[in-house]
Amino acid sequence: MTHYQQLLQINTSGKSLSKITSKVQEAVAKSGIKTGLCNLFLRHTSASLIIQENADPDVLVDLENFISKLVPEGYHYIHSAEGPDDMPAHIRSVLTHTSEQIPINNGRLVLGIWQGIYVWEHRQRSHCRELVIHISGE
Repeated sequence: MTHYQQLLQINTSGKSLSKITSKVQEAVAKSGIKTGLCNLFLRHTSASLIIQENADPDVLVDLENFISKLVPEGYHYIHSAEGPDDMPAHIRSVLTHTSEQIPINNGRLVLGIWQGIYVWEHRQRSHCRELVIHISGE
C-alpha cells in the first residue's frame, strides 16, 4: 500500500464556503494512487469541511442562513475573547465536520455528480486554513 500526504492552504474571505474539489482531485492525481481512500482533515476549530451540493448555489446560501439562526453571534457566550463570532464559530464546527473520507477509483474521487468539497469559514474575517490530505491505496 502506498501513502501520500499533502498540506493544502486555503485562503478564506470571511464567512463563506470555499469550493476545493478540484484542488483535492489534483492531489489525488499527483499521488498516483488509482484505488484507495482520500482522508481530509482541516486543522482548525472555527471552520468546517463539508461535502455538499455543487450545482445550485442557493443550497449553500440556505445552509449559511440556517446555521446563523441555529447558532447566533453575540457576546452572550462565556468564550468571546476574539469577538462575537468566536464561540459561535467553534459551535458551528462541532455541528459539522473537520474531516471527511472519500473513496478513490480509477485515480478519481468517487463523489456523486452533485457533490462538491467545501471549506466552510465560520469567522467574520479572512483566514489561511490548512487542510491535510492523506491518500492511501494502490
